[in-house]
Amino acid sequence: MEAALGDATIQAVLENYRTAPIDAKLRAMLGLLEIFTLQPEQLSASGVRAVLDAGVTREAIRDAFYVAFLFNTYDRLADTLGWQLPDERNYVKAGRRLL
Repeated sequence: MEAALGDATIQAVLENYRTAPIDAKLRAMLGLLEIFTLQPEQLSASGVRAVLDAGVTREAIRDAFYVAFLFNTYDRLADTLGWQLPDERNYVKAGRRLL
């Protein structure tokens, strides 16, 4: 998957990944991650198969789940324990460093 997305594309993804100008592999993976995060009881083999059929590798799916799991855990701990989250600018900086 393409790692370097421009600011306009990132904004479009944040607004609606389904209509953002991104490739089918990234769109499929984001859809699976949405289910993983918001409706984990809806995860299914057929959902993962659809992402594989879009051209995403098993390793990429595994890695995306690891990252999503860590972010989901961090956010839930922050909510539960009242941690103060960094502001949006810091997330953007950290995201660019990770890329």
